[in-house]
Amino acid sequence: MTIITIDLDTSKSWFQVHGVDEDGQAVVRRKLPRSKVLNFFANLPPCTVGLEACGGAHYWARELAKLGHMPRLMPARYVRPYVKTNKHDAADAVQRPGMRFVPTKTVEQQSMLMMHRVRDLLIRQRTAAVNALRGHLSEFGIVRPRGTASARELMSLVATDERVPPCAREALDGLVDQIRDTEQKIAAFNDRIVAMAKNDDVCRRLMTVLTIGPFVATALVATAGDPNYFSSGRHFAAWLGLTPKQHSTAGKERFGGISKRGDSYVRKLLIHGARATVHNIRSGRVKGAWVAGLLARRHFNVATVALANKTARIAWAVMTTGQNYRVAV
Repeated sequence: MTIITIDLDTSKSWFQVHGVDEDGQAVVRRKLPRSKVLNFFANLPPCTVGLEACGGAHYWARELAKLGHMPRLMPARYVRPYVKTNKHDAADAVQRPGMRFVPTKTVEQQSMLMMHRVRDLLIRQRTAAVNALRGHLSEFGIVRPRGTASARELMSLVATDERVPPCAREALDGLVDQIRDTEQKIAAFNDRIVAMAKNDDVCRRLMTVLTIGPFVATALVATAGDPNYFSSGRHFAAWLGLTPKQHSTAGKERFGGISKRGDSYVRKLLIHGARATVHNIRSGRVKGAWVAGLLARRHFNVATVALANKTARIAWAVMTTGQNYRVAV
């Protein structure tokens, strides 16, 4: 019995193992508890192990690689077409030459990415709390426009405005305390991410690009994994969902908006950075002939996404070559 490919279906407690031989015949079907997974693979000769890129998949990929196996992480959207009733045959998907895989992240990259994820969660929680405060105060006729300055004004009005009844003030004080506590945590994460960017060589090189700051740089390094996994800058931009969707038939090529298939968080940061740069170029504070020419014939948002796409391709080149970005003269 020679196992060449194993499909490992991970979960919290019980893992399903499905192994096939050279002829594609199933030779192993096992249900293993979490504690016995590594012992099982330690007694097997090196083989390809296919996993869906879900929670904990990068950890298992690193552990399997230590045992000599070749883990291949597949995006969930690419595994889905191989589902047959209630069980997917990822072993067949792993062997297909057109299958795309996810690069395995290191512990340091996952830690850096976790900083971003927790910070993003705190920002969403702050937004929800501010919106709740705005809605509650509107019940007493206290209305202010959206924005950070208005939110701070509303927080001060909770304690000073006579239109707020004592009982409501007591309830809203807890909401104000939550907002302030969340803001302090966000500020701490901001300082930590900036420090991480300054201490990382790749991040420092990425920040030589005009549209990339410490947050975009650390997010790119944490998300990309090994940049050499991508064959080109366009491949990297497509992986981030910044290339147009294509629907071509009968010799006619049709392109739509960006696919948005990649990491939405990194894509959001790239577009925000590009938007600020395009705004500065349009106002004359920063020079940029390529963007200025694009703005002359296209909408502001189109130019923004185009610059984000170009930034992603430049970032890939900076990460793979190990050189700082040099502006073309």
